Amino acid sequence: MNSPIRRRLGVAAVIVGLFVAGWALGWTGAVARDRYEHVDLFVEVLSRVEQFYVDPVEPKKLVNGAVEGMLRRLDPFSNYLDEKALNSLTAATQGEFGGLGIVVSIRDGWPTVISVLQGTPAFGLGIQPGDLITEVDGKTTRALAIDEVVSRLRGEPGTSVKVEIRREGEREPHDYTITREIIKVESVPYTMLFPGGVGYVRLQTFSATSGADVRRAVAGLEKDGAKSLILDLRNNPGGLLTEAVDVGEVFLPKGAVVVETRGRIKSANQTFLAEGSQPILSQPLIVLVDEYSASASEIVAGAIQDHDRGLVVGEPTFGKGSVQSVFSIPGQKAALKLTTAKYYTPSGRSIHKDVFNAGRGPHGETDEEAAGADSVPAAPDSAAKPAFKTDAGRTVYGGGGITPDIVMRPDTLTNPALEIENRNLFFKYAVKRLPKAAPGAEITVTPETWQDFAAFLREEKLATTPDSLAAQRAYVESGIRREAARRSGGEAAAFRAAAGEDQVLQKALELLRKTRGARDLLKLSMLH
Repeated sequence: MNSPIRRRLGVAAVIVGLFVAGWALGWTGAVARDRYEHVDLFVEVLSRVEQFYVDPVEPKKLVNGAVEGMLRRLDPFSNYLDEKALNSLTAATQGEFGGLGIVVSIRDGWPTVISVLQGTPAFGLGIQPGDLITEVDGKTTRALAIDEVVSRLRGEPGTSVKVEIRREGEREPHDYTITREIIKVESVPYTMLFPGGVGYVRLQTFSATSGADVRRAVAGLEKDGAKSLILDLRNNPGGLLTEAVDVGEVFLPKGAVVVETRGRIKSANQTFLAEGSQPILSQPLIVLVDEYSASASEIVAGAIQDHDRGLVVGEPTFGKGSVQSVFSIPGQKAALKLTTAKYYTPSGRSIHKDVFNAGRGPHGETDEEAAGADSVPAAPDSAAKPAFKTDAGRTVYGGGGITPDIVMRPDTLTNPALEIENRNLFFKYAVKRLPKAAPGAEITVTPETWQDFAAFLREEKLATTPDSLAAQRAYVESGIRREAARRSGGEAAAFRAAAGEDQVLQKALELLRKTRGARDLLKLSMLH
């Protein structure tokens, strides 16, 4: 009978001890009393649950649950990390871990796929950016913190996890059973040199070597004759702040502000300057972004835009601009990941978009979607978004995320092409029906291939007609070539095969081929 009381007194003593320490750190007497009253409420509830709840409960689970619930009320990025979650976070920043090959964030209360790493289990099954992960192993993910989601998805290589996916425009969910593999994250999976001396660098994540990888990639393209550059940050979910600064240093002059962090305590306020030697300053530069470019990607894009170093082209970015600090917990193999600051671009724009806790079900709409997100103008109304000035006096807009200098949205796919992509049938067709071509060989879609692909779709029970398929022939043939090239030459070959249908990339190539210098590029942007 005395055991719950002793436990209650023990918990109370620990919490009171923490509050006494807090008082010593500067709390006023009134603030300390207010906090103590709330702690007393918690201890009282804990005691009643332990004594009277119908089933026995472990105090540790109750306290952990209370901590997790408390942090969940703050934002999706502040979490309690148990030993497994802490190890997972450490592994992810080192560039290798056991998982599925997807990067997730919380959007409107649901875990949302931000990017899919090429060549991973999730990529092979056709999981796509924008997919909502609504269940993991039969349990809902609604309102889970991001670290809880990651902890459920990751595990030992060779083990399996069941996920339910809901996709935009589809009523029925997709169910996948995915076998985990060791995921090795390569920052720069490939580069390309396009006609006209346009160098292309694909940066898919910001991990421990990203700055060095980009610097090496740019040097190689320059050696091959690149006279201008494209840095592709589309579907890049971000990563390490230090590497965002390092990537910025490749293109910005020494001493230029890359990003600022601002928080409630003095130590959270920091300014990060470019300190690299021999930055690339003379070559015209375009940065490609989309709605899944987040965090470190937004830091780099914002810095390049604010310093007028290059143009940003594509879709408005995700708006994940908060800083998380990890605090160890004495005596525990656990840590606290807490949002302590927000990112600001050199002109003073906040990157963070405060919409991550908005209520929305898998088929609901946000206010932005209901208003028609596809109609975002290239120059947003200054009455709707706060205006800022770049170094050269150009107007740029805040309000969360980075609004590109030239806003371009890819054409929305319709059926049958949409369903072919959703069901990953281009990939399946290439694997099952096409002979493996020699690396570098030109891939063409013959009349016989076209007829065979139509027959394959019928076998896969995809309802289509010859006319509807013919109406999307250019895109469908590009998809066939893309996956055939992937089989023979990997991700770089697949990218090259599909580049002609990439409207945002083609716009960037068009602009760079018309300009001789960075300033000329800025003038060209005013014509669009």
